[in-house]
Amino acid sequence: MSKGNGKSVARGVPGARGVDAGQAGQVSKGSKPVSAHARGSGDFVFDMRALGRGPGEFRDERRTAIAPDGLGSGLVLVPVGGDVALDLRFEAVSEGVLVTGSAVAPLTGECARCLDPVTSTVEVGFQELYRYLPDPDDDEDDGEDRFLDGDFLDLEPAFRDAVVLALPLSPLCRDDCPGLCAECGAKLADVGPEHGHGDKVDPRWGLLAKLDLHDTTE
Repeated sequence: MSKGNGKSVARGVPGARGVDAGQAGQVSKGSKPVSAHARGSGDFVFDMRALGRGPGEFRDERRTAIAPDGLGSGLVLVPVGGDVALDLRFEAVSEGVLVTGSAVAPLTGECARCLDPVTSTVEVGFQELYRYLPDPDDDEDDGEDRFLDGDFLDLEPAFRDAVVLALPLSPLCRDDCPGLCAECGAKLADVGPEHGHGDKVDPRWGLLAKLDLHDTTE
């Protein structure tokens, strides 16, 4: 994460942070600013020309973006093409643009215990400073700093970082999911607590079961 001290939290219910209707920017779905310099998915690229560079100026915007690929792996991920609700504030500061906001994205995957399909949402919050173009002696790709690309701000890398940190390591279909039977693989939530296989002995220990441990004959 960059200097913005990003933070993220996973939640099971959808909904983005509210915005003052008097200051909120327009809501757009799939809008794609056109720029030869824009990087990443167009839905996550924002034109900062309307903001200006006067410190203290700010602009609020809500947008529904399309989730890019590569968000998650293993048991849970953000499906490609899913709707991501962005709720953002862009503020001009002396160093660049400070963006503060939240994003809510859908999640799909498998329960880590019973392997049933799981659908949920993840909500992340972040605050990132996008600096103006670096000095000639600075390397734009060096370190953790993020930079504006001309008049455009690419939020996708910050969004990716926040989501990856917030993804659950072991998603569950429910908190008390009992999982699968270790013997037959049956789903324990379906077969009930009485399910069992008796006092079966591991065949590798079968010979030991035949021993009479109480035999004291020499």
